[in-house]
Amino acid sequence: MDRNLALNLVRVTEAAALESARYLGRGDKIVADQAAVDGMRKMFDTVNIDGKVVIGEGEMDEAPMLYIGEQIGKAQKGCPEVDIAVDPLDGTTSVAKGLPNALSVVAVAPRGCLLHAPDMYMDKIAVGPKAKGSININASVEENLFNVAKALNKDISDLTVTVIDRPRHDKLLKKIRETGARIKLFSDGDVAAAIATCFEHSGVDVLMGIGGAPEGVIAAAALKCMEGEFQGKLYPMNDDERKRCESMGANVDKILTMEDLASGNQILFAATGISDGELLKGVVYYESNMARTYSVVMRSETGTIRFVEALHKLDKKPEYAK
Repeated sequence: MDRNLALNLVRVTEAAALESARYLGRGDKIVADQAAVDGMRKMFDTVNIDGKVVIGEGEMDEAPMLYIGEQIGKAQKGCPEVDIAVDPLDGTTSVAKGLPNALSVVAVAPRGCLLHAPDMYMDKIAVGPKAKGSININASVEENLFNVAKALNKDISDLTVTVIDRPRHDKLLKKIRETGARIKLFSDGDVAAAIATCFEHSGVDVLMGIGGAPEGVIAAAALKCMEGEFQGKLYPMNDDERKRCESMGANVDKILTMEDLASGNQILFAATGISDGELLKGVVYYESNMARTYSVVMRSETGTIRFVEALHKLDKKPEYAK
């Protein structure tokens, strides 16, 4: 995979973030999400790839752009054929309410290397590099946290588990508290929360809980670049979802490892902050129609993680000028 493509992906997430961040705190998550989609889709038209969206905004009849199966990119002769997983705005509610940790994210891999996950829930567990090999999603909460604490040379009481704040996690939270571990709840955006396990400054050791399956694929791609570990299991909420899994040949009892979700060693991942978070700062707008963005881009092949701070003169970019 051309390493220059990784930096072009940053331009894609920057475009989505610059458009979406204008709606921070304005109370309309639909408008904020659409702005991110529009910005990302326009920038993809400038990237020399033959891309196919495998994780996107829904099926073709649900989304006019970045829908699953859509062909995107300039697709010039000799350009790479790739699968693309996008979440133009991971954390729609966070942007609408002016809350932290909203990101624009994209993962790219050679064709056939990203799982086409059904749009449903997934039970997840994720850890950073130092705890890799210590988790098993089929094990009990207590066993997993004991093994992670041992791998990190910590007492369980010093372990921090991040969980999305939803009523469905009441039993999980009770089990975590019984171990004595600390809990850090987040309101929205579980891609950012999974990535946080790989950065010591976040203070987060483990991600646990049920979130979106498409976001699980994107998170797994990011963690593969950072040599962390992610496991998931599809979590149908009703008979219709279970039947959909069966029609797709998806086994709801199978542990989905990172190799199942993002296979091979040619994964690229990029993210740009929309609102301030532990990983990345959000978009800042300045006088004279200027803006600053903060991004991260990763390659699994080399393990390189680059943080990119960019100052944008929006008057020289007509698509952003207001």
